[in-house]
Amino acid sequence: MLSAYADLSHAYTRSVARTTKTEAVVLRSIRFGEADRVLHLYTLDRGRVGAVAKGVRKTMSRFGARLEPLSHVEVMLHRGSGELQTVTGVHLLHPHHAAREEYYRLSVGLIGAEAMLRLFTEQEANPRAFTALTRFLDLLDEAPQAAERPALDPLVLSFQLKLLWLSGYLPHLTSCAECGAADATLVGYSPRAGGAVCGACAAQSEALALSPEGIRAMETLLATPLADAGAATLSERSARDALRLVQASYEYHGGFRLRTLSA
Repeated sequence: MLSAYADLSHAYTRSVARTTKTEAVVLRSIRFGEADRVLHLYTLDRGRVGAVAKGVRKTMSRFGARLEPLSHVEVMLHRGSGELQTVTGVHLLHPHHAAREEYYRLSVGLIGAEAMLRLFTEQEANPRAFTALTRFLDLLDEAPQAAERPALDPLVLSFQLKLLWLSGYLPHLTSCAECGAADATLVGYSPRAGGAVCGACAAQSEALALSPEGIRAMETLLATPLADAGAATLSERSARDALRLVQASYEYHGGFRLRTLSA
């Protein structure tokens, strides 16, 4: 009798040890089976985590509506023997309904979520990246339509540039990344060199052409807090230059393209 009780106690202790509670943002939700969803979460304590939410597509699900993309939640995760953890409880912190229910904001939010998903792939905590993500979503709830295309929105461009910085891929923009000239006009971006290049160096490499105005605008976006980035006034040329640099950085350093940027 005592042995059976000890075995049950030990099993309970192991189960509790495998269950963790953490803040998380839902980056992506994919249908799985008849009623489940596979979630890509970015968590405060463990970085990116994959989890399955069982039965959330059923009408009577206890927490299905709390696990929509862009939701900021406190989640209970149970680690089993497989790669995916299991969601056992959810407390909604910030639903971000305003971001999800308006097409422009939703499009901007999904670009930011996919950038987070592709740049931060490890199960390793990065509190600064998590804070940037939650701040981006908080600001998005109130953000006006600031560009013709969501991909050119100053808030999401600023967010992606900051994510490049946090992931170690920040482009050097203050002097020529190839020859080091500090007084030359910068006219292009060389992913190989890791930053903007002058005219002479651009002519000798496969540099992406950028306008000096666009490079100055990117410096401003990097130096400006996210809270002020949405109010930044960018010319369409500057916004397109920033977008091209972001895309080139993704392709060169990460080997990927964001699906949401081509929409």
